[in-house]
Parts: sequence; structure tokens; C-alpha cells
Amino acid sequence: QVQLVESGGDLVQPGGSLRLSCAASGFTFSSYIMSWHRQAPGKERELVATLSSPGGNTNYADAVKGRFTTSRDVAKNTVYLQMNNLKPEDTAVYYCKARNIWTRADYWGQGTQVTVSS
Repeated sequence: QVQLVESGGDLVQPGGSLRLSCAASGFTFSSYIMSWHRQAPGKERELVATLSSPGGNTNYADAVKGRFTTSRDVAKNTVYLQMNNLKPEDTAVYYCKARNIWTRADYWGQGTQVTVSS
């Protein structure tokens, strides 16, 4: 079955960088749109970045554009979110999601905590 496991969350100082990973199993990227979302305490979950198939086109929320980059390693079946110049407002639990392009079924990972604080 489809499984997503995020990792890489940590405590980092403002201006620092982190790379999140989302290890996927049970499916291939060609039939799924991958995306990153985050949820801060007391706030709704929001979309951060998407990575479409099969072309690998990317889109970003305005709040992270120019600082975050998402990519994938097909051989490793892993999606990444490179986060640079982190700000305190980036503090949240970050989730990876896979959406089947045919059935529109969504699959979520368990999330990884990112805390940006001095």
C-alpha cells in the first residue's frame, strides 16, 4: 500500500537551512502529484509546494517562493524539500502528500517538526 515517511525536521536558527525527505513506497511517481504542506499551532494546514508528474513541474506558495525548493529522486523514490533562509514563521509540522492523478485519492505522511528559533 501507499506509504509516506517524512524525516529531516529539526530545530534551526533563523537564516538556517534544512532538507526534508519524504520516502515513498507502494507506488511510482508517474501517477501521483506530490506536495508539501505545513501546519503551525492554531492554524490550518497550508500548501507549501507541489511537484507534478510526469514533467516534474513545481509550484510554490508565495510565502516560501525563492527560499524553498522541492525535487525528487526517482531511483530512491524520495521527494525532498530544501528550505533556505528559514524564518520563525516557517515553524510548523511539515507533511508530504501523494495524490493519485486518476482516482484523486490522497495519502499523507506522519509529519516532521520544523522549529525556527534563536
